[in-house]
Amino acid sequence: MEKHAEGWIFSGQASDRLWAKSAIGRPLSRSDLLLTSAEVIFCHEHRHLELPYPEWVSDAISDDLNLLDESAVIEALRVPGNKIVLGVNLKHLDVVYSTSTWAGRWSSDMHPRDGDPIAEVRWFHASSEMNVEDLYKWSYEVSSRDRIAEVMIVDDESSVVSYRVTTVSPSGDMGELKKNLLEEIRKRKFKPLSNNGVLVLDSDDWPDERIGIPNPKGRIIDSICAEMIYTDNENDSMGSSILFDLLSRGLHARPGFKYGTRWRCYDKPLGEEHAPWLVVHPAEAPCDWEGACLASRLAAGVGKAWLHPLHLDDSWQYLCISRPPADSRWSNPSRR
Repeated sequence: MEKHAEGWIFSGQASDRLWAKSAIGRPLSRSDLLLTSAEVIFCHEHRHLELPYPEWVSDAISDDLNLLDESAVIEALRVPGNKIVLGVNLKHLDVVYSTSTWAGRWSSDMHPRDGDPIAEVRWFHASSEMNVEDLYKWSYEVSSRDRIAEVMIVDDESSVVSYRVTTVSPSGDMGELKKNLLEEIRKRKFKPLSNNGVLVLDSDDWPDERIGIPNPKGRIIDSICAEMIYTDNENDSMGSSILFDLLSRGLHARPGFKYGTRWRCYDKPLGEEHAPWLVVHPAEAPCDWEGACLASRLAAGVGKAWLHPLHLDDSWQYLCISRPPADSRWSNPSRR
């Protein structure tokens, strides 16, 4: 195997088969295949390819500290049969893709020479910071090409799990807030509570069942809802601004404490169906992928989607991080 400015050149009859059958590397000629270091490791472990020299792995890690994680991601994607073309090679296939994309993914019954990828992929270590705005813009761009935005997460024992990120516009059947609704509630007699919420004593003919929780003594308003009602502008705080947006979308937002989040949101009146969404307060959201994966798994475990709000162009947008369908959950082989 010969060193190249962009990787390693593998020559011989097997090189043509690696590309023709598995879309590994980038063909330079019929007998020369250009491989990245991560692809060399995959081919060594799964295609019986000899390493360039005995100490090669140690030297390669010195050149690229992410090499083992990247090779674990390639393994997780390729072992089930997917064909993966890394971003450095996508441009040679005339594929339009996001500059943030690490690789394109084709299913096992497809080949890059025959069409565009069905997914664009990025990978992160579990300890990496989660940049919500970057993910939102990337997933929006990827979905505009009718592709899946996939993220692969690697943990400290080199285990890999896959997630999907999508832009979501949640909406419900309960309509927008009535005009002057907050002003009407504000005029009613209330008592402050120790948790910064209030108890509205005059709760007869309550104007909107989505506001507050019934109580024998009146109507309990939590702290964020109280901010929305008793300030001059519902956008004065992030929490009240998000709550106002959710209500304006026709949703019924209730406390999400039991699910480890700020709100659970119903799209239909209470009692008709389960809440489809869990919405986190950005100030309480996980800051790394380890926390985000945990939150998403908890949501999926109760049949809900986990949403992270972000403020873009003077409006609230929502990013969903979710587990893929069971037949699209890529993971590397377990090693003991």
